[in-house]
Amino acid sequence: MFLHQHPYQPFIQKDTTKLIVGTLPPPRFSTGELLEKDVNFCYGSYYNSLWLFIDKIHNLGLRYDNSQEAIDERKQFLIKHKIGVCDIVESAERKKIDASDLGMQNIMLRDVIGYLKEYPNIDTLLFTGGNSKNGPEYFFRKHIKDYNIKLELVCNEVPRIHEFSLDKRKVKTVSLTSGSGAANISISRIPLYKQLKTKNPEFNTFDYRVMQYSEYI
Repeated sequence: MFLHQHPYQPFIQKDTTKLIVGTLPPPRFSTGELLEKDVNFCYGSYYNSLWLFIDKIHNLGLRYDNSQEAIDERKQFLIKHKIGVCDIVESAERKKIDASDLGMQNIMLRDVIGYLKEYPNIDTLLFTGGNSKNGPEYFFRKHIKDYNIKLELVCNEVPRIHEFSLDKRKVKTVSLTSGSGAANISISRIPLYKQLKTKNPEFNTFDYRVMQYSEYI
């Protein structure tokens, strides 16, 4: 059994207003066996695509390699835009060493609500995936039961939006479409995607995510 420990501490500043919440980076980030285009930082997998979306939206011209410069570029962007990262899984065990959310067992969650209390300027959680089993929203729903907190539906269209109350403040959650390739099938079924694809055959799932993420990041 492989113990998949999260390699990064949450990246949050005192003035952070939005928090990106995922699960775990691929196991190679925990074992230090990075690929040539990986960046040794949150969402550093070149094949996860989150930073590719952000790069496209903000025209950043980011580096994609193992350098400290690539890490610093991403930190500077997050600080400038008051965005933090706090994945919800601290560790999990795996029979098979891969990045599948469904393959996680004996999962230890981080205290995301504790971080929200510590950083009261945070008013939005951006889940990098929905409520499917072992996704970030799924785990968050389990986590908030310990605090007797419930999510209230605000918008049921993708990306789904909820809100909850914490210490007399409202916190919004947005379940963005996952950057994984496995989500491409679900995207292809979304009416808006079909409509845009019909208008422009060149429109693809990457373009769809860029369009969606640009409203929140």
